[in-house]
Amino acid sequence: MATYKDSGVDIDAGDRAVELMKASVARASRLEVMGGIGGFAGLFDASALKNMKRPLLATSTDGVGTKTEIARQMGIYDTIGEDLVAMVVDDLVVCGAEPLFMTDYIAVGKVIPERIAAIVSGIAQGCIKAGTALVGGETAEHPGLLKEDEFDIAGAATGVVDAHLQLGADRVKANDLIIAMPASGIHANGFSLVRHILATQELDLTRNYDFSKSLGEVLLTPTEIYTLDCLALIKSQQENLRTFSHITGGGLADNTARVIPDGLTAIYDRSTWSLPLEMKFLADIAGVPQADLERTWNAGIGMSAIVDPSVGDLIIRSLAARGMKAWIAGKVEKAAEKGASRSYLVSEYHSL
Repeated sequence: MATYKDSGVDIDAGDRAVELMKASVARASRLEVMGGIGGFAGLFDASALKNMKRPLLATSTDGVGTKTEIARQMGIYDTIGEDLVAMVVDDLVVCGAEPLFMTDYIAVGKVIPERIAAIVSGIAQGCIKAGTALVGGETAEHPGLLKEDEFDIAGAATGVVDAHLQLGADRVKANDLIIAMPASGIHANGFSLVRHILATQELDLTRNYDFSKSLGEVLLTPTEIYTLDCLALIKSQQENLRTFSHITGGGLADNTARVIPDGLTAIYDRSTWSLPLEMKFLADIAGVPQADLERTWNAGIGMSAIVDPSVGDLIIRSLAARGMKAWIAGKVEKAAEKGASRSYLVSEYHSL
C-alpha cells in the first residue's frame, strides 16, 4: 500500500500550517477584503474604483532570491516575508499606484507548520506596513525536488492609480532634485554575491565581527518598505512629484535610468551619504570593485524620489515627520550628448 504521506507530502501538516497562520493573515487585511483564507480565490471589493476617472490596475511579482538561504542557515524565518512584500509593493508605488492586495507562494521540501507560519507572519507584517491586504496564497510541498529544510517564496500584488495621477519618466524635467531614502541594509538583491563572499572568506554567520549582533542577523534585516511614505508624498505633492525609483537588482544608476527620459541625465553625489556598514565590510574583506558593488547592491539608497526643486526641503521635512530620513542626493540635468548615460554617480562616499 502506498499513501501520499509515503511520497513525502503530509496533508495534515499543511492543514496545521494553515491554522497557525490564520491569525497573522487576519491582521493583514483591509475593509475591501471579502471572506477569509481557505477559499479557492481571494475576493476584494473594487466598487470604490468607480470613483476614479480612469482607474489603471498595476501588478507586480517578485521573490526574495537567495537571501532565503541565509534565513535557512540561521534558522530565522519570521523576517524574510517582509522582504517579499517590499520587493513587490514598492515596485507598484513607483508609478503612483496604491497596492491593494497581495498573494504569496511558498515552496518547501517538507511542510513544518511552525516554519510556514513564521514565514507567513513576516509576509503579513510586511503587508501591514504597506497598508496592503494579504488575501491568499499557496504552500507547496516538493519532496525530492527540495531538501527538507529548503524553501523558496514568491508573491504578486495588485494596485491601482487614476490615469491622470500616474507617475513616470514623462514628468521628469531638467533641474529636478533627487531625494534619497536610506536602505535598511542590502535588502533582497545581490545575495549570490553575499554568499560567494561568505564562502570564499570563510565568514561565520553567527559571529558579530564589528556589528552589534551576528553577521547573519545583520544580513537578515528586512528590506525597508517605503509604500506608505511614498503614497503620503503622492497625496501631498502630486503636482511637484515626478516619479520614484525603487533601487533593486541592477543598483542605483541602472534603476534610476529607468525613469529618466532621453535627453536628461540623473547625477548622484556619493559624498552625500555613506555605504551601510555591512556592505562596506563585505566589499572590503573580499575586494569587491566599486563598480560591481554599485550594480549588485543598492549602495545604501532604497528609494529615490524625483521632485521639483521648489519643494525639495519641504519633502525632506515631510518624510522626517513620518520617521523617514531623506536627503538631496543628486539632480537631473540635460544630457551632454545624445545617447549619453541617463544616470551615473560622481564624487566619493563619506568616510565612515
